[in-house]
Amino acid sequence: MDPYTMQLGASFLEVAGRHSYEMISNKMTIAKEKKKIEEQQVVYEEIINDLMQDKLELQSVAGEYKQLYESLTISDKDIEHLQSTLESIGRILSSNGLVPPNKDDDMQTFIELFNKDTLKTAQLLGFNYKEAIGMPLTEVCSKLIRTKLGGEGKSHTKGSRNNKK
Repeated sequence: MDPYTMQLGASFLEVAGRHSYEMISNKMTIAKEKKKIEEQQVVYEEIINDLMQDKLELQSVAGEYKQLYESLTISDKDIEHLQSTLESIGRILSSNGLVPPNKDDDMQTFIELFNKDTLKTAQLLGFNYKEAIGMPLTEVCSKLIRTKLGGEGKSHTKGSRNNKK
């Protein structure tokens, strides 16, 4: 498990364990023992404020878990779109000579890996399609653009321009 997910789990456990039923019951008993209604009200408001704060923190942790989940999962519709897009990209790469003709079958096998069942099963096993597919595909497209536009080997980082007068 990555450190971020472990931190989320720790935050959840901390907030969830902060106010147990027993602790709240004890505070309510203390409030009932107070003679003045104003003193009781202060204790009850403290209990309510603590519980509302915990609720907000738990909602925040749940939101972060949801974002994490959504960043690692892909819908069936997105998988179908991904597969058709990969087919288009494969044709573009082949037509531009970045995929040798004898590798077209390999490209088709690669694309077929991305059917719903295969990708969903891979995700359940921890497959991160963005890292496995997205990064290499970004590199290949970047190379294609630089090659076709004549920029191969030039530095494209900020501040790399010479400021000659």
